[in-house]
Amino acid sequence: MMVVSRYRSEILDLADRQTYTDITFRRLLNYGNIQYAYCLWGLVPGSLTDEDSPFNECSHAYLAAAKALLAHMETMPAARPDAGELISRIDADMVRGGASWVLCQYSAEQFSTGELVAPHWHDIVFHAPSLLTFLVVLLAFITAVTMIVQSPPPTDEPGS
Repeated sequence: MMVVSRYRSEILDLADRQTYTDITFRRLLNYGNIQYAYCLWGLVPGSLTDEDSPFNECSHAYLAAAKALLAHMETMPAARPDAGELISRIDADMVRGGASWVLCQYSAEQFSTGELVAPHWHDIVFHAPSLLTFLVVLLAFITAVTMIVQSPPPTDEPGS
């Protein structure tokens, strides 16, 4: 899925250029976007590479949706040439990394667009990179609020 993650923006760009879509296309695109937001936009370090990350499973879900969307676009007449070319490039990268487009497995579980995969929130406290990320974000938020509250109010003096 690391290779798919590097091409996710290109897959979504190709999807954005499609004018004629079907329900499968829209369902895959919508599911992938919602799943991406659930996974905090892939911003948690190690969410894809660290199997112990509370965000690993949900990261695989949004990437599986992107891969399925690209495969579906290959069946759409207007998208077929570009989708086929993109699949070829992804497959070539996967082969160089010892994987394959055809043989790639999303994970041990099946994902369904009818079920969102949430991060394992309760495991964040046991996963140092995730915990550190959230502590840094919390500290930045508290610092910003403190600076706003402590800043002097603007004055309405003429000439300033």
